[in-house]
Amino acid sequence: MKIKNKRRAFTGFGAVLLFALAFAIFFRAYFKTIEVSGESMEPTLRSGQRVLVSDAYGLIGAIRKNDIVVLKGKAAGEFLIKRVHALGGQTVDWLNVPGSWRIDQGKYVVPDGEVYVIGDNYQVSEDSRRYGPFPLADVVGKVVVF
Repeated sequence: MKIKNKRRAFTGFGAVLLFALAFAIFFRAYFKTIEVSGESMEPTLRSGQRVLVSDAYGLIGAIRKNDIVVLKGKAAGEFLIKRVHALGGQTVDWLNVPGSWRIDQGKYVVPDGEVYVIGDNYQVSEDSRRYGPFPLADVVGKVVVF
C-alpha cells in the first residue's frame, strides 16, 4: 500500500513539473521583456523601465486604439514603444496628421494593414506624425504589463 502512495505522489509531482515546463515554453514563445529607452512615453513609461510584451493576441486581445505597442526599429535590436492612435481604415484628427499631409488633401485615413502611433510625450516623441503609419508586420507585440 505504501508503494502505491509513493507512485501517486511521484505522478502528481511529474504532472506539476510537466505543466511548469509547458508553461515556461509557452511564456518564452509568446512573451518577452523590453527595456524602455528615451522619453517619448513619459509619464506613462520611464527610460530604463522594463515592460512585458506579447503577440499572443488570441489570449490578450487584438491591437486596439490606445494600446501601447512595441514596433521594430530601423536598426537591428532597436524597438519603438508608442501608443496606438488609429488603425487601418480609421481617420486621424487634424492635430495629429503626418507633417507632410496638406489640408487640401482631405481627411487622413490610415491605410489598411498599418497602425498610426504617437508617443505620450508629444513634444519629444518621433512617431507617425513624422514618419507616417507603420506596417502591422512591424508590431512586435502589445505591452501587457508595465
